Amino acid sequence: MAGWDNGGMTDNHSPVTHLTDEQSLDLLATKTFGRLVVHRKNDIDLFPLNYIVHDGKILFRTAEGTKLFSLNLNDDVLFEVDNVEQTSEDTGEAWSVIVKGTARILKDTTEIHAADEAPLKPWLPTLKYNYVVITPNEDGLSGRKFNLGEEPERY
Repeated sequence: MAGWDNGGMTDNHSPVTHLTDEQSLDLLATKTFGRLVVHRKNDIDLFPLNYIVHDGKILFRTAEGTKLFSLNLNDDVLFEVDNVEQTSEDTGEAWSVIVKGTARILKDTTEIHAADEAPLKPWLPTLKYNYVVITPNEDGLSGRKFNLGEEPERY
């Protein structure tokens, strides 16, 4: 099937645009809510969280618990953020950015103090003492923009 090699049509009228790493990071920086996927030996989990983008990396805070435990077992993660803006019932724009990367729990006092200065506050009234930074892998950023619209005539 022609046109499926890159996940959709590839001509100039394509409803899907593949984004550069810089464009993907710029879009990530416009939002503060994403989803983290962690992998343990025989299980995976998905966690919603608030974050910021700093120096091309994702920074978030977390309390002790399953998320932190999972990151200690396996630092390979996926992080995903989406946005949809509809201009009418059947038109609009959307984008999705997925980050494949490595999560690192900050332990160095200097790094923790620097993270404390970042504009990152918990959304919930809870104490979250642990900072985690996600560094994208070499080809770990995947961003796409979508022009929403009605499905073309099928037959």
